[in-house]
Amino acid sequence: MIITLFIGLHLFNHFMSIYGIHTHIEVMAKLRLVYRNPFAECILLAVVMIQIITGVRLYLMYRSKSRFSFHRLHLLSGLYLAVFLVIHVTAILVGRIILHLDTNVYFGAAGINYFPFNLFFIPYYGLAIMSFFGHLSAIHFKRCNKSVLGITPKIQSYVLITLGAMITASIFYGLTDGLHGITIPQEYKILVGQ
Repeated sequence: MIITLFIGLHLFNHFMSIYGIHTHIEVMAKLRLVYRNPFAECILLAVVMIQIITGVRLYLMYRSKSRFSFHRLHLLSGLYLAVFLVIHVTAILVGRIILHLDTNVYFGAAGINYFPFNLFFIPYYGLAIMSFFGHLSAIHFKRCNKSVLGITPKIQSYVLITLGAMITASIFYGLTDGLHGITIPQEYKILVGQ
């Protein structure tokens, strides 16, 4: 639940980039009051490590037993999220500790706005967001056993995936040109060799 809450807030913050990078940074500053303190960061890092270890372990235990589509989605999305979290958390720590950068929106946007780096970073981030929503939809399908307003759990799960695709597209729109454009500050261009 802690990771889901954090990722939800993190994605909301990135979604706000459609209103401009300044809006994104204002929202981020408010959210950082909650999660950017030593106590919260230690809890978050511990929970991320537990999630990675248990997720990989569950994937290895159940991968051959997975025939059902939502069960397979649950395993594969969880595995991708584990790999993503290892890379992403490491990159954030390197950015903060070694490069002395504020790992704000420009830290992530640098990679998706410069060729050829965007050939890696667009699928990397896109699959992460879609894996998050795929994971949620698979869990919802497995745990929900009743229709809501005549909509079956399977359709509800597909709606979550569709919502994830729309949010992913919106985030990429905001973090590239968007309504107001984005200019990467010079200190972040070190990330793309400039």
